[in-house]
Amino acid sequence: MSYKTHALVAAALLSLSLSSQAADPIKIGVSGPFTGGSAPMGASMRDGVKLAVADINASGGVLGRQLQLIERDDEAKNERGVQVAQELINKEKVVATVGFINTGVALASQRFYQEAKIPVINNVATGSVITKQFEKDPANYIFRTSAADGIQAKMIADEAVDKQKFTKVAILADSTNYGQLGREDLEKVLAAKKITPVAIEKYNIKDVDMTAQLLKSKQGGAQVVLTYGIGPELAQIANGMEKLNWHVPIIGSWPLSMGNFIDNSGKNGNGARMPQTFIQDGNTPKRKAFIEAYQKAYKVDRIPSAVSAAQGYDSIYLLAAAIKQAGTTDGEKVRAALENLNTKVEGVVTTYDKPFSHTDHEAIKPNNVVMGEVKNGRVILGK
Repeated sequence: MSYKTHALVAAALLSLSLSSQAADPIKIGVSGPFTGGSAPMGASMRDGVKLAVADINASGGVLGRQLQLIERDDEAKNERGVQVAQELINKEKVVATVGFINTGVALASQRFYQEAKIPVINNVATGSVITKQFEKDPANYIFRTSAADGIQAKMIADEAVDKQKFTKVAILADSTNYGQLGREDLEKVLAAKKITPVAIEKYNIKDVDMTAQLLKSKQGGAQVVLTYGIGPELAQIANGMEKLNWHVPIIGSWPLSMGNFIDNSGKNGNGARMPQTFIQDGNTPKRKAFIEAYQKAYKVDRIPSAVSAAQGYDSIYLLAAAIKQAGTTDGEKVRAALENLNTKVEGVVTTYDKPFSHTDHEAIKPNNVVMGEVKNGRVILGK
């Protein structure tokens, strides 16, 4: 074989290897609880993410490459979340991860992404500290597309105290990081309004009897119950109030919109109010198209957790925009692009116009959040 032929063969092989390299999919991790009490949030988030990826891939992908999701069930357990993070980073070589439903899992797991300089977009977890965990580091790789508890706690307190004029409130919060950090946020906002709760009660995940906590709240003269927890136990609160024949409003954080609260509480859940970034009512063409696509793809009428699905969908579009702008999947460059997105990104929660900066990694601002209300098996816009 002549030198010239050698050179041609080498060039052809190089070109082949470069084109196959260019065509390698872009791997994105998806971490959330797809089983257990948090599953409506995790599965809805994952399914919203899958819709976004299908849309993007159908339009040619990003940088000429298809997006590939690597899904892992973190079971809402901190230690499992840590295992998932290490597997996605070291074995699967993901370029970014979206997800985290549970504040505790996020706080335990995202440190590995921070160390590896791989961006994470929290698209459901809401603990106020999540995006601030590494804010003192030179670069922070943790972003969010859900409404932080600081926003939600203020809305809950404003609704109960300013709008509905209640002066005696009880707080019932679960014992997880989520419940207890949310309770702290709520107490701070109430203190600023000169309101001291008549009862502050704690319960555990999987508790089925809230009688003791509710009795203390009732005997304290509470006019409203403020909650920080997730669907199954929130339903036990609503059902427990009915058993005690105690009818006061429930106002709480966003998981009062979960399908397993609405279904397990039945008529007892009617009237519960909660902050929402997204309500399944199709009030814009983009939202209508998203809802219809979700219903068709997953053969459901009501999205189990519409907020999680919408925020999941949007997290992928923001990530794709950042990768495209960076021109690479390099973590440092993608993070820098997220902090300075130069194109507007149309999502279903909102159209994002420079949603992040170097010092602010929260895409959702107070004006993106409305008050929802449970009514006959659905969440509607609260009046």
